[in-house]
Amino acid sequence: MKNYVSASVLSADMLRLGSEIKKLEDNGIDMLHFDVMDGIFVNNITFGLPVLKQVRKVTDITLDVHLMIADPIKYVSSFAESGADIICFHLESSSDTLETIRAIKSCGVKAALAIKPATPAESVFEYLPYLDMVLVMTVEPGFGGQSFIPETIDKIRKVRSRISELGLDVDVEVDGGINDKTSPAVREAGANVFVSGSYLFAADNMAQAANSLKEDMTC
Repeated sequence: MKNYVSASVLSADMLRLGSEIKKLEDNGIDMLHFDVMDGIFVNNITFGLPVLKQVRKVTDITLDVHLMIADPIKYVSSFAESGADIICFHLESSSDTLETIRAIKSCGVKAALAIKPATPAESVFEYLPYLDMVLVMTVEPGFGGQSFIPETIDKIRKVRSRISELGLDVDVEVDGGINDKTSPAVREAGANVFVSGSYLFAADNMAQAANSLKEDMTC
């Protein structure tokens, strides 16, 4: 199982976004995590289609789009057309889960399903055969800079265990408070895609910081 790092654009300098993306590429970051918030599903509002289109123009990096929006199925085709490589939406949203997964797949994009910290791991089990990735939120969605919730580790373990039981090739992503201190525990539990924001962008050596998420080492 290969490990990947997905850098959260929420922590980038938005006035220098082009150079920030170049820095990600130069430091071997695998993905760019693009958080879309609508002010309804979560309280915060971030960016949407116009920004994603501009990002796609300047990079070939995998765009890992996380939709924290109330009715994601309405926007799946637009985000796919704007350059998303992975579209992740929340089980807790109002869209029909299986229909939304099918809509994402029909656009030729990888489908991911996210769950909040309070949502049981078992709630995603029936959808695993249709997914490319499960995102286990390790903080409450909506704002960056929150502290990691340790109780989510058991949920990661349950999701990975079920994936293994079914013999599926599904990534397990974690998002929220992920750094060199928290990554060993989530990695041991079965996560292999690590979303990180301030930890990466504030690092003196971004490449070394990214590697510390993938394997046991000090920065």
